[in-house]
Amino acid sequence: MKEARVTVPALARMQRAGNKIVMLTAYDFPFAHMLDRAGIDILLVGDSLGTCVQGHPTTLPVTLDEMIYHCRMVARAARRSLVVGDMPFGSYQTGLDDALANACRLLKEGGAHAVKLEGGERVAERIAAIVRMDIPVMGHIGLTPQSVHRMGGYRVQGRDARSRERLLQDARAVQAAGAFALVLEGIPAELASEITRAMRIPTIGIGAGLGCDGQVLVMHDLLGLGLEPPPRFAREYVNLSEIVTRAAQMYAEDVRQQKFPAEHESY
Repeated sequence: MKEARVTVPALARMQRAGNKIVMLTAYDFPFAHMLDRAGIDILLVGDSLGTCVQGHPTTLPVTLDEMIYHCRMVARAARRSLVVGDMPFGSYQTGLDDALANACRLLKEGGAHAVKLEGGERVAERIAAIVRMDIPVMGHIGLTPQSVHRMGGYRVQGRDARSRERLLQDARAVQAAGAFALVLEGIPAELASEITRAMRIPTIGIGAGLGCDGQVLVMHDLLGLGLEPPPRFAREYVNLSEIVTRAAQMYAEDVRQQKFPAEHESY
């Protein structure tokens, strides 16, 4: 029997039942297909593709058209997982009309089931307007990569009393605006737990400890595909980079020694 699609109401039921939500990033058809088969609840087509796939130092250069392109591939593969598309830098900061039009494009052209915006109180109005168009919105507070220049780098947020209170206010604002879930990135575990207890909607942590309702990792960190060592909060479950490099080396050796193709590999 075909397994039911994960939906926004299903995630709310998972939270109420105390079942942890599992989210991973995905950027193309074959990996999305594998992750979907593995039972991942949410596939996030993250603007992290700027650093993981495109080789940029930040996520800022990623365009909306590029996000739509990658969303389309992931959506084609996902049979069970909920597909969430990141709204890239510049697609919602420039005004309410832009935010509405661009969110529509991620669903209509990209095939996403929901969108994700970074920011708290400052983007609450945009979240509320998008939700009014029946587009589910996932929030994202704490270490928000699109704010890398304002933050002075990728720094843990919420370490002092003032910033802790700000993050609590941001979480409340995102929930009040109608978001169905909230990513908590790069904040102390104790604060993430406090925010989670204060929320009615699920929280999904990345570098935010065990107290969240779910967890998300960048696929490249999980699979050992990054060019740099994974961040402290990530766990590398396999090093595919070494496996791929060795396979390519074996192929190169066989070609140079005329061991490939063999007779049974020729017509």
